[in-house]
Amino acid sequence: MKNIGFLSFGHWTPSPRSQVRSASDALLQSIELAVAAEEVGADGAYFRVHHFARQLASPFPLLAAIGARTSRIEIGTGVIDMRYENPLYMAEDAGSADLIAGGRLQLGISRGSPEQVVKGYEYFRHHPAEGTTDAEMAREHTAALLDVLKGEGFAEPNPRPMFPNPPGLLRIEPHSPGLRERIWWGAGSRATARWAGEQGMNLMSSTLLTEETGVPFHQLQAEQIHLFREAWKAAGHENEPRVSVSRSVFPLVSKLDHQLFGRETGSTDQVGHLEDGLARFGKTYAGEPDRLVRDLAQDEAVAAADTLLLTVPNQLGVDYNAHVLDSLLRYVAPELGWR
Repeated sequence: MKNIGFLSFGHWTPSPRSQVRSASDALLQSIELAVAAEEVGADGAYFRVHHFARQLASPFPLLAAIGARTSRIEIGTGVIDMRYENPLYMAEDAGSADLIAGGRLQLGISRGSPEQVVKGYEYFRHHPAEGTTDAEMAREHTAALLDVLKGEGFAEPNPRPMFPNPPGLLRIEPHSPGLRERIWWGAGSRATARWAGEQGMNLMSSTLLTEETGVPFHQLQAEQIHLFREAWKAAGHENEPRVSVSRSVFPLVSKLDHQLFGRETGSTDQVGHLEDGLARFGKTYAGEPDRLVRDLAQDEAVAAADTLLLTVPNQLGVDYNAHVLDSLLRYVAPELGWR
């Protein structure tokens, strides 16, 4: 059994070829796709967060809306850039969304990725302390978030409050029990995967890795997962960690599938420059279901993960993306023992 969900970047483009031409389209269709995904039997609806872009940004109103429209599917992010976040306000938002969804929130966070603007987090009034980096600031924000999600009191109550207080120090409200165990770290390297394991966060292995060792992407990612689990075990965490990987997978079962993704049948890993170094990107899987079964069976990282997130081309619309999910769940997943 493997959890299978989708990951949407929520793009919109004012183009006649796009089914998603506005921010309103992107948000409303994201809700409808989550509902459709639950109906076809998928396990998760995840959304990428980017600022200053024609993509999904503030995730919690969207997640709360999906939580109110669905009953079973996990809802989450993949990932929120912690350089931009006020961790206490974020804890309030996340607690609210999780309670609305009945404890189904799976919150993916990270240091973030290359941005649309230079030092965008500074426009949000977040500045690294003198002598520190933006990555260090992201980890400081993360530590504060993880701390307050424990639900322990830390704030001194007003001796003359407007409303009666419970005894002792006060915590962030609303508090959602169990949410701390459902925080994931988006790791783009082996070192950050180890760190996530040490901190007791689940691992959301990135769609690209900021390393290049000469081995295929899936093998490098499998090594990352192994190191994460070793670090988790060494840290002595009591609960079992979860691991997700993302893949672009397109079963070619209709004429439209062949028209849209038939050219991707020869896809291979890509190596390119990202910021100051090399990065490796995974290939797209496209083909007849029997070929996908063979190819995915050889993907070591997919085998090692308990959760597979399918990156969807959201601008093709809700109906087509629901069809892609249904095709994988119907024709591919059972043959691999995932269903």
